[in-house]
Amino acid sequence: MDLISSFVDDRISDRTMTRQVGLLLFMSFVFLGSVLGQVSYSIPEEMAKGSLVGNIAQDLGLDVKRLKTGKARIYTREGPEYIELNKERGVLVIKEPIDREALCGQTTPCALDFQIILENPMQFYSITVEITDINDNSPDSMKFDISESAMIGAKFVLERAFDSDIGINGLQSYSLHPTDNFILKLHGQADDSKKVEMVLQKALDREKQEQISLLLTANDGGEPNMSGTVQIHVTVLDANDNAPVFTQPIYRARLQENSPRGTLLMTLNALDIDNGSNGLVTYSISSSTVGILNHFEIDENSGDVHVIGDVDYEKSKQYQIDIEARDQGGLSNSSKLVVDIIDINDNKPFIDVISTSRLIPENSPSHTVIAVMTVHDPDSDDNGFVKCILGENVPFVIKSTSNGFYSLVTDSDLDRETASEYNITVTCSDEGVPSLSSSVTLTLQISDVNDNAPVFERSSYEAYIVENNTPGLSIFTVKARDADWNQNARVSYILEDSSVNGVPVSSYVSVSADSGVIHAVRSFDYEQIKDFQFRVKAQDGGSPPLSSNVSVKIMIQDQNDNPPQVLYPVQTGGSLVAEMVPRSADVGYLVTKVVAVDVDSGQNAWLSYKLQKATDRALFEVGLQNGEIRTIRQVTDKDAVKQRLTVIVEDNGQPSRSATVIVNVAVADSFPEVLSEFTDFTHDKEYNDNLTFYLVLALAVVSFLFITCLVVIISVKIYRWRQSRVLYHSNLPVIPYYPPRYSDTLGTGTLQHVYNYEVCRTTDSRKSDCKFGRAGSQNVLIMDPSSTGTMQRIQSEKNILDEPDSPLEVTSFKSSCVSVPPRACVCVCVCVCVTLKHIVVLQRV
Repeated sequence: MDLISSFVDDRISDRTMTRQVGLLLFMSFVFLGSVLGQVSYSIPEEMAKGSLVGNIAQDLGLDVKRLKTGKARIYTREGPEYIELNKERGVLVIKEPIDREALCGQTTPCALDFQIILENPMQFYSITVEITDINDNSPDSMKFDISESAMIGAKFVLERAFDSDIGINGLQSYSLHPTDNFILKLHGQADDSKKVEMVLQKALDREKQEQISLLLTANDGGEPNMSGTVQIHVTVLDANDNAPVFTQPIYRARLQENSPRGTLLMTLNALDIDNGSNGLVTYSISSSTVGILNHFEIDENSGDVHVIGDVDYEKSKQYQIDIEARDQGGLSNSSKLVVDIIDINDNKPFIDVISTSRLIPENSPSHTVIAVMTVHDPDSDDNGFVKCILGENVPFVIKSTSNGFYSLVTDSDLDRETASEYNITVTCSDEGVPSLSSSVTLTLQISDVNDNAPVFERSSYEAYIVENNTPGLSIFTVKARDADWNQNARVSYILEDSSVNGVPVSSYVSVSADSGVIHAVRSFDYEQIKDFQFRVKAQDGGSPPLSSNVSVKIMIQDQNDNPPQVLYPVQTGGSLVAEMVPRSADVGYLVTKVVAVDVDSGQNAWLSYKLQKATDRALFEVGLQNGEIRTIRQVTDKDAVKQRLTVIVEDNGQPSRSATVIVNVAVADSFPEVLSEFTDFTHDKEYNDNLTFYLVLALAVVSFLFITCLVVIISVKIYRWRQSRVLYHSNLPVIPYYPPRYSDTLGTGTLQHVYNYEVCRTTDSRKSDCKFGRAGSQNVLIMDPSSTGTMQRIQSEKNILDEPDSPLEVTSFKSSCVSVPPRACVCVCVCVCVTLKHIVVLQRV
């Protein structure tokens, strides 16, 4: 029969409504407590937008400023947001009106769960808002048909009224008017619902009354009380006095979720003992349960229940299906099919990263929070139990906080120089069979901190430089590396203050601040300094800067820049050294030894001796390594007395340097034999080499003396003339002045103290006789060239004065020069002439 439903809304007084709403609002502001960061509130449904839920800042013990600086926000896993956060006031308010029936259906209690997330530092709090029911729905109404053959006491199942409210506000009682033919009977069921049956208490007569109208009223228990009515039209049918009967009052079945469509769930069977068409039973599913018809269907003839939609355990864990069996006469019976859904592991864990840091400094302390995430698996039991792990070899751990929330924190000290970036893979797996997992990768950059000092490539440096270098020459480069990055790794090089032999090291070398190239500031001399040490500091550009230093040793390499120096025989202009070799000397006789040194080092100081020139090369030889001069044959009487050897001393440098020494050798058995020969030998050495110098010097001295004498004589003449004029005019007696007579004694020179001898001079100095005394050494003859020169000059002057054509006597011109002033000019001229003649004589000699 057709179901006619009507709703009758009773008016409720304004005073009663106000009192009820006030009571509900008072309950909504009750603070239920916060435990471990969780706060709960309770509010009624259908509150207006903007209504206050609670003061979350006060309840969490937070300052309103913290909500602003922490960028507080509400996070919900799914569904619309009914509640929003007012950060200015620190309160939670209604964002959208909440319908408890639409949100939770028949589930109790009904609650909204969400989280409040704060950053810097990262914090989160769980919030639960319970939605309480208000009486805002009236029961549904229904209709029914009955057969005339129904027996007294026959039961006719009525469709239940549906009330979206729950508890006391839900459906409580039914009433039927009138009750002439029927009465109501209620039966409690396992799901706490009430089965409503209409029981025939008086037989029906279709001929007397074909249509019977009944009014069925459903009442709830809310305040105010609300009810719903339905008009039941009973059509008296032809005789059918037996209704179908199910074999069980309640059927149970188990169905695995995600079962394919068309899967046979169960076959129901209802028996009707009537015959013919009155015993033909048809099956149907009651439409009173929302959503059942979208998932299941029953074959109206066979009673087979099939799956026609997707069955998801995560959406509904159980289905209760009301099955109705109806015969052709209109009699029916009902039963309930309870379907339990079996969960399978068909959902991967869902990872939602709430907040993450992309950059942290390398000196971040341990247990620094990197990211906060929530992990949810809608499966049940082991299929929904999730464990999260990280990849290997990462200094992080993941910690479970509460209710599916995880924190990713540092587990050890970070080092940017070891790893500047981490790709952190978080993998969450359930414990189903087979296990399902999800992963997410977070990229974390490690910012640099100046925690590494520059490190030199070597613990110490040694470098070589050849002496006589050019100032500014690059010697070598020190190199230090800093493991930090950017400015913290920019290395500057500094020469540390120190001294070398009391002189600042900066006057020896300099270092380039950018490249570390060490330059020579001066030219080095190996003979003055062979090596020196200093320290170079490498400093980075961090704040504060870090530094390290290294020792540098510079070694000067010798260069062949010094010639050999002859120590013996001594080469001086003041004396002559001659070595004597007796004529009886044998082969290999050691004449003398040339001693030389070289201030260079190494092979530059290896000396070799060679005979360059000799009066008789067949008579002497020089040792290549030791410089010893030896005879290489027997000395004969034919060998000249005067032997002159030129020895060259060379070093082994590249190129080599050399020095030359002249060795005079006298081949004789006695000193008188040697003297006449070595007199000229001395003059040859002293005067021939310096003849030009002496000539120029003598001419300059004579010219100076001549001019000086002229000036003096003229001055004296003028002075005397003026004195005579004064005496003449003064009439004083004139005393004649006679200058004293000067006698000239020729000086004689002497030899050095090594020898004492007498000289008997003749008109020919080359034939003068000498009487020698014995010297301290018989093979060394030392003669003073100045003494010999004096003797020669005396002899030369004597020869000049003894000549018959000599125009002047020495005594006479000296006497005239001194005693006769008017002759001064002539005297000076004579002196000049005599001096020039001496020079000519010296040149001739």
